[in-house]
Amino acid sequence: MWSRIDRAWRVCATGISFAVFGLGGIFVLIAVAPVLHCLPGGKLTRVRRAQRCIHYLFRLFIGIMRFLGVLTYEVDRIERLRHARLVLANHPSLLDVVFLISLAPNANCIVKGPLTRNFFTRGPVTAAGYIINETADAVIDAAARAFSHGQCVIVFPEGTRTTPNQPMKLKRGAANVALRSGSDITPVLIYCKPTTLTKNEPWYQVPPRRIHFRILVRDQIPISQYSNLNPSVGARRLTSDLARYFDKELRAHE
Repeated sequence: MWSRIDRAWRVCATGISFAVFGLGGIFVLIAVAPVLHCLPGGKLTRVRRAQRCIHYLFRLFIGIMRFLGVLTYEVDRIERLRHARLVLANHPSLLDVVFLISLAPNANCIVKGPLTRNFFTRGPVTAAGYIINETADAVIDAAARAFSHGQCVIVFPEGTRTTPNQPMKLKRGAANVALRSGSDITPVLIYCKPTTLTKNEPWYQVPPRRIHFRILVRDQIPISQYSNLNPSVGARRLTSDLARYFDKELRAHE
């Protein structure tokens, strides 16, 4: 009896959370972004303000979800994100980017183009100057500019959400960003138990118990051993090594 009540509440609470997220996106679009645009300072200053604002809004959103009983979470070695430049993470859930931005006040991230046309996400994406995943060269140049401005860039090297219980299949984009910008990699391992909000899974399909996130920020991975290789060879080798690294580490910390 209690388990049915608990699950029914978590369906309602998850729906409330999605509504809050959507309303928050509209709030940023019609209220926050115009106010930030009117404040003194150049474009870079406005972007920094917007990124910090979204950082705090995402922290509030995670807090609301925890208060409602949708999730719990723990973070290990968060201080390693303070000096990170390129953050690579696995992507088990739709909430991963929300968690990572809530942990890094200077976060930029690479997002899909359709998010700039979505009424609920257009405001945060454009105000914060997030990098749109268009052409490879444009992404690499934008990431290099973000690094020069003191931002860390969050990338999910699979390009989409992880398929549960399957090895990670990485694309070479993240490796190319690392090698062409000369940025060491800060890997982040994200665990979501039980799995939820995976690819093609509707929000109302809640798991049988409350979800728990573990976010582990690991030691930096230097790229110096790949920098002297032919660029395509280096990117291919780094991508292969990263796939093995993530698979090994994710299994080791389960």
